[in-house]
Amino acid sequence: MADWTITSEDRWEIQDLYARYAWGIDLADADMALSAFSKDAYFDHLWQGRVQGHDAIRKNLESLWYDRQSWWYGRQHTMNTHLMTPRDDGKIDCRCFFQILQFNVQYNTNFVFGIGTRQDVIVKEGGKWLFEQLHVNAWTDMNQVPWQGELTIKTKTGELASKEAAQ
Repeated sequence: MADWTITSEDRWEIQDLYARYAWGIDLADADMALSAFSKDAYFDHLWQGRVQGHDAIRKNLESLWYDRQSWWYGRQHTMNTHLMTPRDDGKIDCRCFFQILQFNVQYNTNFVFGIGTRQDVIVKEGGKWLFEQLHVNAWTDMNQVPWQGELTIKTKTGELASKEAAQ
């Protein structure tokens, strides 16, 4: 266990970090999005894999924004229920849930595009809290839900479901 605690000011700054990230990625503002990452940050995104550094992160974001723009335009990422754990090295492990809300431009409707969890490492660099590692765990399969309890869900055939069978 770390020998320091996260202050309330640190928590507010980290909440602002998540907001800056969301506003940047959801409105295709590369400078704002990149302002949330340390210079050597890792970005691990389900569909694009893991990349390191601002140039690679920018390239991944531009791919999301412009390769299938109708999938991205009008998105809102919300991150909540943050669990912040201080580390011995002065960094913070932060877990949270996320939801992606989507405006569909063809149908003028809104829907939930995705949900999942995040496991991030946050570091203070130049007096600001920044993402050093950002890992997106989008729930696209049963085995991606980090369920800790007993699994008692039944399949359509009445058998107990298993995370292993979902793979």
